[in-house]
Amino acid sequence: MSKPLTKSARQARIGELIERGLVASQVELAQLLAGEGIAVTQGTLSKDLLELGAVRVRTDSGFRYALTEAEQGGTTAHARLAKVCAELLLSAESSANLAVLRTPPGAAQYFASAVDRMGWDEILGTIAGDDTVLLITRDPRGGQAMAQNLLEM
Repeated sequence: MSKPLTKSARQARIGELIERGLVASQVELAQLLAGEGIAVTQGTLSKDLLELGAVRVRTDSGFRYALTEAEQGGTTAHARLAKVCAELLLSAESSANLAVLRTPPGAAQYFASAVDRMGWDEILGTIAGDDTVLLITRDPRGGQAMAQNLLEM
């Protein structure tokens, strides 16, 4: 039986598998996902890999998928977060150093991952559920500014 996942949640899981160095081919990726109860077609996998910026690279142990450097940090990470905010951020509220961010069901972990990839010093950490991300800032009053910043993206 397959798990119903949003595109964002599926891509987040694919990204995690790639970052752990577990994916050598699309067939292998499909098998890994199927082992977790996630059914996906080859066509969908191809689109997901393209959108994630995944490329096949040669390693000591053969070919593996990897996320491009641009997708992992820098200006592209900011553009990616802006896109993720536009697509997934439904609301943002704050209290003191906390920002509570709402996403569609199944997208919170993907959203939190995009925030984490920014590497912002002002963020102490994120905690993601199914449709809610708790973002904790270092500044005792930084929650409101961070919520507003993400809403404006």
